[in-house]
Amino acid sequence: MVWDREQMAKKAAAFVTDGQIVNLGIGIPTLVANHLGDKAVMLHSENGLLGMGPSPYEGDEDPQLINAGKQTVTVVPGGSTFDSAQSFAMIRGGHVDVAMLGAMEVAANGDLANWQVPGEKVTGMGGAMDLVSGARTVVCLMTHTDKAGASKLVPRCGLPLTGLRCVDLIVTELGVFAVEADAESGAGAFRVVELAAGHTFDEVAGKTAARLLA
Repeated sequence: MVWDREQMAKKAAAFVTDGQIVNLGIGIPTLVANHLGDKAVMLHSENGLLGMGPSPYEGDEDPQLINAGKQTVTVVPGGSTFDSAQSFAMIRGGHVDVAMLGAMEVAANGDLANWQVPGEKVTGMGGAMDLVSGARTVVCLMTHTDKAGASKLVPRCGLPLTGLRCVDLIVTELGVFAVEADAESGAGAFRVVELAAGHTFDEVAGKTAARLLA
């Protein structure tokens, strides 16, 4: 069986360590907040929140407490709010340890495309470009293939780029993969960190357009 969205979020949460500041992007990454347990981390949202907690229980929502995806959230003790200019100063100043984002394509050298499909209307890149440039580690949570079955782990991105050589780790429904880029040649590969139960290396390699290493 493949991992569902919650299982993917749990796998990503396992890579977060005490003392880190973590930004959670829109989509599957927002679920990571529910799987951090008692880890001493501070969750950052680019709309102006540091100390974001898990999703509120039904009936306890505060419409003034939202994340960047306009979902209601909670605030942990010691959390703070501020304007977006201050929030982006934190990101651009290198104060975010981990950024967890969705992705449309990730290249074997770590290039990321996650904001635009040609021909479709979009509202803009949001904070993704700043996050992949300013965060120390970038983790992408994404489906392994698109709706047509084409791999989203590719030799080179064909969609408009968000950032160059910025992705470190990828979590899909089929497993966890590390980016191994060659600094000199600019090429790279994906190395298997863990595969979902019941899936073989050969099967996953067949669904991965780029080189996959055991």
